[in-house]
Amino acid sequence: MRGVHRCSKVSFMPLSAESKAILTRVSTATITTVLLKKGLRNIWMRGARPLKPGQQRLVGEAFTLRFVPAREDLATPESWASPISTRAAIEAMPEGCIAVIDAMGVSDAGVFGDILCARMVKRNVAALITDGVVRDLEGVLGTGLPVWCNGFAAPPSVAGLTFVGWNEPIGCGGVAVFPGDIVVADQDGAVLIPQALLDHVVAEGEEQERMEGWIVGEVNNGAVLPGLYPMNAETKARYAAWKAKG
Repeated sequence: MRGVHRCSKVSFMPLSAESKAILTRVSTATITTVLLKKGLRNIWMRGARPLKPGQQRLVGEAFTLRFVPAREDLATPESWASPISTRAAIEAMPEGCIAVIDAMGVSDAGVFGDILCARMVKRNVAALITDGVVRDLEGVLGTGLPVWCNGFAAPPSVAGLTFVGWNEPIGCGGVAVFPGDIVVADQDGAVLIPQALLDHVVAEGEEQERMEGWIVGEVNNGAVLPGLYPMNAETKARYAAWKAKG
């Protein structure tokens, strides 16, 4: 398609197996709290909700795709065979990535359907996340691909969107997403971790989950919230002693 291009590959440090394993135990709610303390407030992707209840928490590097508003000379069924197409983008997705699609929140044109999702499963893509919608709902669910989206609609993407590229900075649900950013998705939605803050979130997130688990235990044992959550000095000392016991 004339005038449309794809950015060159953006390099990033791969997500280690250890960091990934830790993040699968850290909720998106905890991650937002950890990053809020670092001054990052806008990391939760609006509109990206689990398509199927009970989807497990997933972690992976972002592989980005971008749509713009439909233009009739570009958004055509013929564009599906273009070198710049969603089909070509899927073939470029690395194993284990999370596809993050900028659909500008458009809710009346499905970005992907069952055939594209089935191919993503064959390529071992971890999940699809978008602020838009999918189509072929029954078929998409049948592929087993975990999807976070803003719902579903019958019309194809070209009814309301033009696909313009992949592996480039996008906005999804009002959040800036760069290729290689870390994405965590669970029942509360999808959040982004900048590469530069990954180690901090891994360390602080694991500790936050441990601490809050202890606090829940105290609440279940009848403790009152003042002085417990947030902790005062005496509670911090009790928690430190508990943690020291292993």
